[in-house]
Amino acid sequence: MMRKRKYYLYLDNIEVSVLMQSLVRLKNTLISEGRYTDCVDELIVKVMEAPVKRMKI
Repeated sequence: MMRKRKYYLYLDNIEVSVLMQSLVRLKNTLISEGRYTDCVDELIVKVMEAPVKRMKI
């Protein structure tokens, strides 16, 4: 049995903002087309609840 690979994204505040705006825009498009938004909703929640890790540059 193969394990699924985990991928990690390290985003700054601006990138998180752009990602959230894009997901909300996608959700609105799906709603206007009468399609399900469950997957997008899950992504929005994951992004909002993601832990913050401070990185030194």
